[in-house]
Amino acid sequence: MKSGFVAIIGRPNVGKSTLTNALMNFKISAVSPKPQTTRQRIVGIANGPDYQMLFLDTPGVLTPRYELQRLMAKEIEAALADADVVVLVVEPEFGTDAESLLQGLRVRVPETKTVVAINKIDTVPKPELLPVIKSFSEKGFAAIVPVSALKRDGIDDLRAAILAKLPEGMPYYPQDQLTTQPERFFVAELIREALFACYGEEIPYSTIVEIDEFKEREGRKDFVRAVIYVERDSQKAIVIGSKGKALRQLGSRAREQIEAFLERPVYLELWVKVKAGWRQDGTFIRDRFRSQGNGEL
Repeated sequence: MKSGFVAIIGRPNVGKSTLTNALMNFKISAVSPKPQTTRQRIVGIANGPDYQMLFLDTPGVLTPRYELQRLMAKEIEAALADADVVVLVVEPEFGTDAESLLQGLRVRVPETKTVVAINKIDTVPKPELLPVIKSFSEKGFAAIVPVSALKRDGIDDLRAAILAKLPEGMPYYPQDQLTTQPERFFVAELIREALFACYGEEIPYSTIVEIDEFKEREGRKDFVRAVIYVERDSQKAIVIGSKGKALRQLGSRAREQIEAFLERPVYLELWVKVKAGWRQDGTFIRDRFRSQGNGEL
């Protein structure tokens, strides 16, 4: 039996969350074409007949500019500190950038326990992959695996490469458990995913979601009340929209995703509030994350 933690790291928008979902065969992470969708470590538990892989989906590696991004960087460091295997996700065009990424991390990542996943191979001609693969093969990495997370191409090969480096050990969690996070965490994440889908460039990054109330009601729809915080009154007006139209559309999209995830009907109530400069307020951010059931930050 093999078991261990697998940290999935890379620059923003390289497809880490899509790759995590593909490895899990289950949607555990919010995804969006826009970068920096993931803000916290998300633990997905994948079980096989002779293994348990604990996938740690992490925020994108970048130079922090405000407190939220500094907390995101700490999430990456914590994941790397726990990791038995690291999956470094790169794109073909920027594969050679990986060394500078690893050198910029505060936690040392040994090449011998790092599997390189060259993602989005469906977007480039195969001959262009050869020099990227050759470059990594000369660096001493444990394995180099070309994949397309979106099309699930190469996922079995990547899983096998991870398993080869995973240490022997007993399972950490029951075989039927998929994650360590509670349902309310994923409800907040699905609302954030809907924000990325429904609004322009600025709005999703200026919002943070707090689950104010989550009630399971026997014989009735579950009740969820969530607060969406923005930084300015002008952003609040955009989120709500004319006569509340934009907020209703957001709520409808989020509710459908939440019901599909929970596999039961939900009554979703959304409120929008202004908290000026929240991205620089570490205490405020930690409190909001705890409202999702994540007290690790």
